[in-house]
Amino acid sequence: MSKVKRRRHSEEFKREAVKLVTKQGYSVAEVARHLGVHVNLLRTWKRKFAAAVAEEQDLSEEERMELARLRAENKRLRMERDILKKATAFFASEKP
Repeated sequence: MSKVKRRRHSEEFKREAVKLVTKQGYSVAEVARHLGVHVNLLRTWKRKFAAAVAEEQDLSEEERMELARLRAENKRLRMERDILKKATAFFASEKP
């Protein structure tokens, strides 16, 4: 039984595909067929980016800046946490 290799698409590719549907007026089926992706996958991308755009439009410039700062801080804190987890596991496995 052969395994199907999944293709990975960049965020930029997804955004451009969604723009073809939303801004250029092409149908979802046309864009999906042209790009070689499944129609439902393109619909999922469209929903995802529509929600993100709606969220961004509801925020003021100050709130967007704070959101970006908080996301960066959250990313940094997650990395620190992961490093501490690995260090704890390393020192716990060390035998005196």
